Amino acid sequence: MIIRSATFIKSSPTLKDCPAPDKPEFGFIGRSNVGKSSLINMLTGWTKLAKISVQPGKTRTINHFSVNDSWYLVDLPGYGYAKVPVKLREKWIIATNNYILKRDNLVCLFVLLDSRLKPQRSDLDFMEFLGINHIPFARVFTKSDKIGQTVLEKSIIQYNTEMLKNWESLPATFISSSENGTGREDILNYIEESINNCKNSI
Repeated sequence: MIIRSATFIKSSPTLKDCPAPDKPEFGFIGRSNVGKSSLINMLTGWTKLAKISVQPGKTRTINHFSVNDSWYLVDLPGYGYAKVPVKLREKWIIATNNYILKRDNLVCLFVLLDSRLKPQRSDLDFMEFLGINHIPFARVFTKSDKIGQTVLEKSIIQYNTEMLKNWESLPATFISSSENGTGREDILNYIEESINNCKNSI
């Protein structure tokens, strides 16, 4: 897929505030500070499209970006640790869960996982939540440039081992690095293929 344009549309505090569900939609979510904004910027080729911060919990709304005027890329609030009041974090959780469970045009949710860390309980629980509710999702192991190939493979194997305790099969999996562009073509091709499948099923 060639990215010709990527435009910020709006930030929505709740599902009802989101743009009309008139285009295929792909959400990006992960634990706070997993590298979500950097990945979004790398995928679109627009270095300042999504705001990057070293402070966890910077994304606090459902942020829609129109890509090629044909599909939405959605930046969702992170889960897990964030230096924000508990009540505010609870609002994020409610808004995000409503979006995930009720957004009719959500084609796939990309769950970002920090490849440097051992399997995190919050990540495993969130993916199980998606599976129970039949939400299509893919895994993206981020920051792969920060570790060696052997450590990266070990990290993925650890996640696979944990998930296969409860899962019959594993979701689509991508390895990414916002620093060197690893995974960009694979993820964009997956999105393009998913959009075409949606058109063919109509």
